Amino acid sequence: MKALTLVVTLILAGAAMTDAQTQQSAGSRAKILVHVTNGPEQPTRAALAFLVARTAIEQGHTVSMFLAGDAVQLLKDATLDGLAGLGTGKLREHYDAIVKGGGRFYLSGMSSNARGIGEAELKGKPAELAPPAVLLKLSLEHDRMFTY
Repeated sequence: MKALTLVVTLILAGAAMTDAQTQQSAGSRAKILVHVTNGPEQPTRAALAFLVARTAIEQGHTVSMFLAGDAVQLLKDATLDGLAGLGTGKLREHYDAIVKGGGRFYLSGMSSNARGIGEAELKGKPAELAPPAVLLKLSLEHDRMFTY
């Protein structure tokens, strides 16, 4: 009897896993974190990170972006307006789509401070300065994390 109960339990567990996988692939919303450390000196990689975030939003997922190191410079208006990656598009277009889709930006406070970026650069943007603990917290709260 115990063996039969075990077999039935395993079958039901397998069916539940298949159901969860089907729901995930059928378009349920995932929480995506894109961690970016490449800045204007690597325009293709930087724009690619924003393109991936934009694509996730367009597919109905929730997106947060954490910019650290040189990547904090990507939210400067001059950089947003002037940066384009080779085959990865214009940064401003990706940024605007991310914002329109409800994306949120977190910038490393230490990286920002070292590069002269403060609250004035972030005014009117869905962005905030954040310590490393926020990156750790976000990575644990999100379903997937991409790093560029």
